[in-house]
Amino acid sequence: MKNSFISEFKEREYFNQCTNSEDLDNLMNNKKINAYIGFDCTAQSLHVGSLLQIMCLRMLQKYGHRPIVLLGGGTTMIGDPSGKEETRKILSTKEIDKNIKNIKKVFDIFLDKKNKKTKPIFVNNLKWLGKLNYIKFLREVGKHFTINKMLSFDSVKLRLEREQSLSYMEFNYMILQAYDFLELNKKNNCIVQIGGSDQWGNIINGVELIKRSLGKQAFGLTTPLITLASGAKMGKTEKGAIWLDKKLLSPYNYWQFWRNTDDRDVIKFLKMFTDKGISEIENIRNKNINELKILLANETTSMLHGSGAAKKAADTAKKTFTAGSFGDDLPVIDLKKNELENGINIIDIVIKSNLLKSKSEVRRAIKNLGIRVNNNTINQENSSITINDFKDNILKLSHGKKNHVLVKIIN
Repeated sequence: MKNSFISEFKEREYFNQCTNSEDLDNLMNNKKINAYIGFDCTAQSLHVGSLLQIMCLRMLQKYGHRPIVLLGGGTTMIGDPSGKEETRKILSTKEIDKNIKNIKKVFDIFLDKKNKKTKPIFVNNLKWLGKLNYIKFLREVGKHFTINKMLSFDSVKLRLEREQSLSYMEFNYMILQAYDFLELNKKNNCIVQIGGSDQWGNIINGVELIKRSLGKQAFGLTTPLITLASGAKMGKTEKGAIWLDKKLLSPYNYWQFWRNTDDRDVIKFLKMFTDKGISEIENIRNKNINELKILLANETTSMLHGSGAAKKAADTAKKTFTAGSFGDDLPVIDLKKNELENGINIIDIVIKSNLLKSKSEVRRAIKNLGIRVNNNTINQENSSITINDFKDNILKLSHGKKNHVLVKIIN
């Protein structure tokens, strides 16, 4: 399997399970195929928890295959129960459509649209799910699924074992996802579905549905669910999701997320989330860990926001942490001049800056000497910020060593 898609898939630690990896490897070595990954559109953007799947789409293009991006306008109306302890919030069609338009912009950044043979195909499963006749669907598709087997899948079993509510609507999700695969196989000659390991049961259903309905072979391929060395879930921090949209997360904060990677995760993330060659990564694995973290931050930020934004973020970090100055690319919040007439309490301004979310968190941080104003430690929770603390209408507010915000006075 040298120099094959599956071989690199494994080398980059993307591989978790495959329905028949040898057959799939032989097939992909001998012909170009169409493969799909589905994304439910429950938020206005994707976050780094979806980045591994996006990198899989990029790799498909690298080997001359064509990726299909399924944006789940239909399935988002239901909500995937996989890995969830409660029913998702039900969104309106208007909200879902708005999310789809915004999420598509992420793929426009990461995927090559110039090569006609590998240009991504975008589909919205509402196109076929919205037209389903319920009785006809049960007769033609539902007959291939047994309740016994559906109850055995983790997405269902775990919810029931924990005595957590699982609606009939959610219970049907796995059938709809299998039907998606069948439709894409018929209309777009799609023979592979890729997804996270929590999607294995749903993917298997699609593979089997294609075999029973059409007598054709299809394949399922899953990636591992990524957790940080600390045990935290990939893409989530105490400050919220790491969005792939600069309107929701600045390029600097995105760069800083990768710069703060745990030492134990750096080489793995260089493999997973950059285009660096495996041999090149192996050759530099013993370099200074901080240099490798900066490389990771530069590569990932360049991919999403461009090399200019990555350089600006790196320069800002250097100024902020090395020279102790402000830096040019730190997040900025505005504060009206009249809010400072009588001073503003340190707790209130920290919450306003989004460095921390609650007053109790700020009080604990102050008690632990974790809050600073212009690099000066705050040790009293009743401290006030006045206009005299600003230099040229700018003040730097810090939580810990790595979280900084500039506060700017406006009229």
